[in-house]
Amino acid sequence: MNQNTSTYGATLDTTNLAITTLLEQISLLRTGDAVELINELDLDDKVALFRTLSIDQAVLLLDRPELHYADEIIDSLDNIRAGEILNGMSADRATDIFHELDWPSRNRLFAVLSPETKTTLKKLMFYPADTAGGLMTTEFIVVPSTWTADQTLHYIRKVESSRETVYAIYVEDPVTKVLQRAVTLRRLITSDPDAQIMNIGRDEEPLTIPPLMDREEVARLFRKHDLLAIPVVDEEHHLIGIVTVDDVLDAMTAETSEDAYKFGGMEAFTKPYMQIGFFEMLRKRGGWLCILFLSEMLTASAMQHFEVELEKAIVLALFIPLIMSSGGNSGSQATSLLIRALALQDLKLGDWWRVALRELPTGLVLGSMLGLIGFVRIAVWQKTGLYDYGEHWILIGITIGVALVGIVMFGSLTGSMLPFILQRLGLDPASASAPFVATLVDVMGLVIYFSVAVIFLTGTLL
Repeated sequence: MNQNTSTYGATLDTTNLAITTLLEQISLLRTGDAVELINELDLDDKVALFRTLSIDQAVLLLDRPELHYADEIIDSLDNIRAGEILNGMSADRATDIFHELDWPSRNRLFAVLSPETKTTLKKLMFYPADTAGGLMTTEFIVVPSTWTADQTLHYIRKVESSRETVYAIYVEDPVTKVLQRAVTLRRLITSDPDAQIMNIGRDEEPLTIPPLMDREEVARLFRKHDLLAIPVVDEEHHLIGIVTVDDVLDAMTAETSEDAYKFGGMEAFTKPYMQIGFFEMLRKRGGWLCILFLSEMLTASAMQHFEVELEKAIVLALFIPLIMSSGGNSGSQATSLLIRALALQDLKLGDWWRVALRELPTGLVLGSMLGLIGFVRIAVWQKTGLYDYGEHWILIGITIGVALVGIVMFGSLTGSMLPFILQRLGLDPASASAPFVATLVDVMGLVIYFSVAVIFLTGTLL
């Protein structure tokens, strides 16, 4: 008993020493570097650390979206401490954490929040995470249009610590609360202290967005107008929040990651690779693999249909991998180009026919290039004795060349049209992932290949 007690005490001492060392390291690091250090810890060590940190330090670190397991850290803290941290965090980040918690944890923590934080969370959680409302924060500076520059500056000094950012000061009608103007901080500081806030800056209505605007469209506006923040307004043009550039960057990083997963033929993961559970990995990868496998069965069916041709000219089987990969590659190229163009709104749904007219000659030339290379390869192997294709090797070379032209054209056209079709159906064009395009082109590629072989080799090899 004494030995066990001694061992337990030694473990506690070791843990306390490690936490003390971590606290000293964190105090010397920038917030971003401290987050990277904490991300290397096990979850239990993270929780132990956040039980020891001051509330201000915990708020500073948990406010960073890069911190892994933020929801589980909050969920593991006692109610009072978790509530104090959530009350001090930026509204949009606290909302993100609440979105990740299960319902029992939400209800438990919601009960200990301040009335102001409760009201804010209810408002922000009403909107989907991939919309402007899901990105916005309610921590902004708004003043009545009757104020002067000096009054506004005094107000900013008073509330600055409780606002996420002061990129701009928003001016509203004191009676109707309608948004009238957005004044940059630079304009405010350099203006006459006695000047009316409505007379500072440009005499124009500010650029605004509705709360249900998709985050990709929000990002496009930031890029187009070189914005740092944009106000979110309701139907009556009342200011309900702002979206800041750092929120857009975080959202687009998540969007890019999601598209990358879809391109790889799987569901999106929200956690780093080493933190993905085994069964979650199986669930998100297995579904797509099964779908693609079932699709590839059509390839076997296509080959069975041309079984007689394969038996008569077994040499045709040598080029099946080449044929299939060329069509899939051309289709994946076209898909990648079109998804990017649609995301940036360089193209619209009505432009599909222009894309088709562009991809057909492109596919023809690219296919001709590959077809020529394929014919030359057969000729070189035949003439140098590396392989004997028989007396009809020229016809085999022509078959491969013509088949490649048709398959690359089909791949380019299919890969460019699939994103349009998916977007027209209201689906994410990124779902036209490279594996899906490759599977579709593989099946039709075999049909094209053997159809060309029947045309050129009937009466000789067939």
